[in-house]
Formats: sequence, structure tokens, C-alpha cells
Amino acid sequence: MRSKQLGTIGYYGLLIILALICLGPIILMLTTSLKLKTQIFDDSFSFFFMPTLTNYVAVFQDERLGRDLSNSLIVGLVSTVITLTLGCMAAYALVRFRFMGRDAVSITTLLLRMVPPAVLVVPVFMIWTYDLSLTNTLTGVIIIYVALNLPFVIWILQSFIEQVPPALEEAARMDGANPFQVFFLVVLPLIRPGLAAAAIFTFRIAWNEFILALVLTNRVTRTIPVKVSLFITEHNIEWGQIMAIGTLIAIPPLVFTFVASKQIITGLTAGAVKG
Repeated sequence: MRSKQLGTIGYYGLLIILALICLGPIILMLTTSLKLKTQIFDDSFSFFFMPTLTNYVAVFQDERLGRDLSNSLIVGLVSTVITLTLGCMAAYALVRFRFMGRDAVSITTLLLRMVPPAVLVVPVFMIWTYDLSLTNTLTGVIIIYVALNLPFVIWILQSFIEQVPPALEEAARMDGANPFQVFFLVVLPLIRPGLAAAAIFTFRIAWNEFILALVLTNRVTRTIPVKVSLFITEHNIEWGQIMAIGTLIAIPPLVFTFVASKQIITGLTAGAVKG
């Protein structure tokens, strides 16, 4: 009995340590954003200090902040909707239809997701600039984000669609439903946990991506991660303002994650088990 209690204490103690390790960077970012420059570079580090909103005031006084935030929201939401729409249909086709090369296509989609965005910077910039004229447009950023996230969405939704009994679709067809009604009214409602998980991860990647947005946007179309780089100059680095805007960047994904946490957990656990 005593060994069981010690094991329980050790288990929860390990969880607390892991939680503190994960929360450490967030706490450091938040506390730094509430400090003056003299406090940030003070050698005597302490969690007890007089907080100030000076860095947040400086960030919000930037007249371009609202435009950059709206650009990020547009890119993140539009690319997520398009990616989920195409990903659902592609995953359904890979699961339900039999055609030559189906397994190769399924594996290839997963391999494409392993390509790091940094490798794509030069070829994408050349094609977007000289062939498609999509540089410095939100459309160009949305297209590349859809291309980056689509393999992941297809891969994660395949396992959910495989768990939908084909008998339900056959029953809907017998009741007179056409293929689109079967897909939208029968299949999609049953894979909502998977859609929620895929949507959160897709939006997070589009919201936080930096290197492609840096190359493909300008002053008018830049997103909020690119905005952070402007606080780093050859003469100075505004750490307080960087941490303040970093805190603002972290809020939307955290809010969406907490709101859909039940769906995400259900989606990740259900998608890992094939019934």
C-alpha cells in the first residue's frame, strides 16, 4: 500500500515537473513583457518586480498592428477552411474508393508533410514572383499554407473516415441521398472530433509560420510573426516589445485550443484506434 502511494506521488510529481518545464518559456515571456528595459537587463533576476504595461502600450500605438493582425487572421482562417474542405474530400476518396496507386498516393501525402518550409523558400519565391505574380499578396500566402497543411489534414482524417461504418452510407443511399448528401450529412458529422483537431493544428501552423511569410509579403500584406522581426535592428533589440507581441500572438491559438480541448482529445485518441 505504501509503495502504491509513493508511486502515485512520484507520478504526479513528474507531471508537475513536466508542466513547469512546458510553462517555463511562457512565464518568462509574460514576465519579460511586463518589465522595463532596465529590469530586463538587470543581473539580479527575480519574479518579484513592479509590472508595467509600457511595452504593450508601445505595441498598440503602432498604427500598422491592426492591419498585421487582420492579415494573420485572414490567412489563418481562410487557409484552414480551404485545407479542411479539400482534405476531407481527398481523405474520403482515399478511404472509400479503390483505384490504382491509392496506397502510393496516401504514403506520398505523408512524406510531403515532412518537407521543411525552409527548403521551399527559394523555389516558391521564384514561382510566385515570375510565373504566378502572387508575391506580396495574401492569396499567395494562403495557397502555400494550404499546400503545406493539406497532407497533414488528409493523413489525420483518413483514420476517422475509416471508422465510419460503410453500412451507414449505404443506408443513406437507399433512402435516396446522393453522394454529396451522404458525405456532408452522414460522414462529416461523425468525424467532427477529427475536424476540430485538424482545424486547430492547421490554424496554429498558418498563424505562427514565419519564413515563408517573410519572403512572400510586404509592408501591406505582412503577417504578425513578420511584425516581430521589425523589433530587431542593427542598433537595438526591443526584447520587452518582442515579448509583448509574442504574448498577443499566443492568445488566439491558446483560446481556440482551450475551447476545443475536448474535441481535440477525443479526436487524437479516437484517430489512433481503428475499430
